[in-house]
Amino acid sequence: MAGKAGFTVRVVDQADMQALKRRIGIPEPLWSCHTAMVEGRAVEGHVPFAAIRKMLAMGTKAPRGIAVPGMPVGSPGMEVPDGRREPFDVMAFDQKGTSWRFA
Repeated sequence: MAGKAGFTVRVVDQADMQALKRRIGIPEPLWSCHTAMVEGRAVEGHVPFAAIRKMLAMGTKAPRGIAVPGMPVGSPGMEVPDGRREPFDVMAFDQKGTSWRFA
């Protein structure tokens, strides 16, 4: 079933999330609460859909994955009634674990 943003989601419960994150190559400093694979790329945490679309549009030049470390207030899914937003960056990472600001 496709969600509001047009992505089809399949939930898979994992007993050992740390092992999963290591196996798919997410650098530990970028770990967050949710882990997903989208067209073979890792998406970690509360990443805006626009950043996911940007990554996918890069095709073979896309990074191994993108992440929003932690759970910043105001990030997608972390909205609060008063509209407060903590600044956050979407980080990209490669197969070697090197990371950089993506969005």
